Amino acid sequence: MTTAFIVNSGSSSIKWELVDVESERRVRGGIVERIGEPGAAADHAEAMRGILGELGGEHPSVIGHRVVHGGSRFTTATLVTDEVEAAIEALSALAPLHNPPNLAGIRAARVAFPGVANVAVFDTAFHQSLPPAAYTYAIDSAVAHEHSIRRYGFHGTSYQYVARRAAALLSRPLEQLKLIVFHLGNGASVAAIDGGRSVETSMGMTPLEGLVMGTRSGDLDAGILFHLGRAGHTLPELDAMLNRRSGLLGVGGSGDLRDIQAAAGSGDAAAALALDVYHHRLRHYLGAYLVQLGGADAIVFTAGVGENSAPTRAAAVSGLGWLGMELDDARNDVRSRDARVISTDASPVAILVVPTNEELEIARQAIALVR
Repeated sequence: MTTAFIVNSGSSSIKWELVDVESERRVRGGIVERIGEPGAAADHAEAMRGILGELGGEHPSVIGHRVVHGGSRFTTATLVTDEVEAAIEALSALAPLHNPPNLAGIRAARVAFPGVANVAVFDTAFHQSLPPAAYTYAIDSAVAHEHSIRRYGFHGTSYQYVARRAAALLSRPLEQLKLIVFHLGNGASVAAIDGGRSVETSMGMTPLEGLVMGTRSGDLDAGILFHLGRAGHTLPELDAMLNRRSGLLGVGGSGDLRDIQAAAGSGDAAAALALDVYHHRLRHYLGAYLVQLGGADAIVFTAGVGENSAPTRAAAVSGLGWLGMELDDARNDVRSRDARVISTDASPVAILVVPTNEELEIARQAIALVR
């Protein structure tokens, strides 16, 4: 059996999965948590050695790594070399919470599996097709160039998988489809995909911009930061607030949408407001991307919330029959791990739920590269 070992390395955890290349089936997988804490693995290298034991002597043909930020340099999956490692480290300034642990996983895997090819698959790569009008921020161009300030976009690996799966579900060539895909989890974004290419996406230079998220603010007036800075808030305080204490948590008291929905249903005014703001932002982007694409063939929901929250999907497309979106309530209420159509048979625009599989997409790209 030919296998791909997929690694998603976080600051204190390593999620891993072994994938059978031929059948594209998950062989086994797991997660090592609390790295660096007492009683747990001391570092990523020790955690990787522990995973070796769980693999039971399995020798993968390739190791695929999720790397969040590839900047403008990495536009496709890339074979890891010392030079690529150095470049990923340099890009940590753009993703300080993500790239360093991603890199720690790469380094640990290269030591643990000498001679096995390691491939970096970048979240930002899919969005390299954005046109200049979409990725350019209207600030001093010299400053933007000096500090690599532009829209990069994220969740690209998920979008690639979901777009292809949506085309298969609709039995149409991806090259002929206009899709609006909502990747809704604790981190959330939306992308407009035209013929398989990203032409617009909500996350920007960092994963903070765009939709309201569990603990992240999404879009806000930059002047708010100046106002709070003049009031005495430091840059680290503002960073922590916008990334860890905002979004659903900041407005409604919990970063978990299920808690917010339950509290709103019980009459909690703050939770109800958080839910309204969350839905408002979804519809705002849906409308904008319909204009950017000149219409859509399908609206697609994926990731934890997108796949499992029928009320969220219903709120996003509610009252949009005049735009060709007719939700079938019974289909929408079905809980399933299968990709499925939840619009009515007569709906001009298909509404889909497509479970994502980023690990499989990473495996596919890694295998394609080494072959």
